[in-house]
Amino acid sequence: MDRPQEEPGPDTSHELDMETVFISETHNSEMQALEVQSLLEAQGIPTVVVSVSQFPSCPYEVRVPRARLEEARAVIAAAEEAGPEAAEQQYETAEIGDTPAATAD
Repeated sequence: MDRPQEEPGPDTSHELDMETVFISETHNSEMQALEVQSLLEAQGIPTVVVSVSQFPSCPYEVRVPRARLEEARAVIAAAEEAGPEAAEQQYETAEIGDTPAATAD
């Protein structure tokens, strides 16, 4: 009799543990966290936004998998260095459907 193939167990490595890459405690921390989340996800980095939603004055965090932490930090640093003008210019020159999700085919 053939033995059924064993299914692989759960990934027990710490590469998928979520690490905080951004935290804000300002009055507009939710908006800032969502901007960072959009920036990272546009680069293909998975994110999770963490906060206590019942209390908007509480801090908001953006977390990424540990394996992508340094990449996420580099993306955020590059965006901060380029400034808001670069983001605005990129938005104006982008065409509809010119997003990583739309071109991933």
